[in-house]
Amino acid sequence: MLTGRRTVTRAWPDEPAVRERLASPRRDLLIERACGDGVFEQETGPFGTYRRRIAERDGQLIETTEYHLAIPWFGWLFALPVRALLGRRNGAPDVARGRSPWWAPPDQISKRQALILGLLAAASMSSAFTNTLFTQTVKFAADDFGVGNTGVGVAGSIVRAGIVIAIPFAVLADRVGRQRVIRVVAWAAPTITALGALAPSFPLLVATQAIGRPLGLALDFLIAVVAAEEMPRNSRAYAVSVLAMASGLGAGIAVMALPLADLGDSGWRFVYLVTLIWLVVAVDIARRLPETKRFERPHRIAPPLDRRRFAVLAAVAVGANFFVAPASFFQNSYLRDIRGFDAGLISLFTLTTATPAGIGLIVGGRLADIRGRRRLIAVTIPIATALVLLSFSVDDAPMWLSAFGGGFVGGIAFPALAVYRAEMFPTGNRGRAAGLLTASALIGGIGGLLLVGQLLDRGLPYSQVIGLVSLGQLVVVVLVLTRFPETAHRELEDLNPEDVGPAAPAVTESHGP
Repeated sequence: MLTGRRTVTRAWPDEPAVRERLASPRRDLLIERACGDGVFEQETGPFGTYRRRIAERDGQLIETTEYHLAIPWFGWLFALPVRALLGRRNGAPDVARGRSPWWAPPDQISKRQALILGLLAAASMSSAFTNTLFTQTVKFAADDFGVGNTGVGVAGSIVRAGIVIAIPFAVLADRVGRQRVIRVVAWAAPTITALGALAPSFPLLVATQAIGRPLGLALDFLIAVVAAEEMPRNSRAYAVSVLAMASGLGAGIAVMALPLADLGDSGWRFVYLVTLIWLVVAVDIARRLPETKRFERPHRIAPPLDRRRFAVLAAVAVGANFFVAPASFFQNSYLRDIRGFDAGLISLFTLTTATPAGIGLIVGGRLADIRGRRRLIAVTIPIATALVLLSFSVDDAPMWLSAFGGGFVGGIAFPALAVYRAEMFPTGNRGRAAGLLTASALIGGIGGLLLVGQLLDRGLPYSQVIGLVSLGQLVVVVLVLTRFPETAHRELEDLNPEDVGPAAPAVTESHGP
């Protein structure tokens, strides 16, 4: 799962300024320490092994860097940027200014943190696939079983109501640890979800997903808890953005599998069988994911939940999902019924408009960590909502462009908003709070789904119905501006004084501009 050992060799002119620069430790993606004789090794950084050597040859300075990334599953994604960065030494602005490149976290993360983030990203793919599958296939299954829009809306609500199954796992994670619970749900979520392929009726299909999907949600919010507890203070939103991109890839795999539904009236069943590929991720998580350092430290077990904080965050979760859930859930129905798209074209639309918009996640994660969360949310959410609403009102190229724009701007907003869920609660009830906030989000989604399903069956146009539920986003913006604190650049212990004891994991940080 690790990328192989790589070597970058560069020849530089033997000049005093170049020699001085090469002889100083790097401080960009990693922090080096000098070991003597022109050799530098990693002090803090995302590499499993790392060594840089400076030698003289034929009147030139030869810089040789040997390394391999300690990032499982996604090391290939960073291979080219890392290689380009390590080969860029003389006059490189990132090195000269002592800051990480734009595509990397603002802090220099450690080997352990790189390993954990890679494993969590793989788990995010599994979680997103199980959470996306029913949404993508429900229309095809409903047509196969002869179920209308109201039935589809009710089914979506029932599946979301299954969140009650996930709450005990959240409480258990605060009692016995995040690692143990994640291992269980990483196995159970794809296994139970795949049983939908065998469902003899629509109610039984809904029943399998009402169990499998909440287990995927439990995996999702526990992933967020681990990321918040392990990542340094200036890179928590960046971690959320990376995990969201991985989730997008997992959801994208579900979308790419959707053309299997065109194989026949029951072709949607083949899409459910694809879920079993995520058992490979479960095996790797069971082998290599450690317990978080914050959970292993002495901390208060199950302290009282801060009700005021929870109420504000829950209201935001309800308001956001009152719009987001039906807008995403009924998008395929809109494309199929109003625009006449088949499964293949729906898949192409989703991949074309949503997958590239994942760039917004990286942009948003870095902005949220460097510039702060609140203003970013207040600016981006109204723009994203307007663009998504426009995509339900126009056809042809404007529809594709507005859907892409809504996803891109929404991606910028997402890390800043999502990171609050784990930041605002202490270690002893961080899992429970995350689970309850996920339940709150689903309550908002259920309300939106039921309302939209009924209004559509009464003949109202999609643009009016989606416009109505978009008012929930107004609640989000008002609460963020008036009730949310700024959490960027602050340790979790600073935000949650209940967590008394040793200091947070120490990492050498670069705060960026």
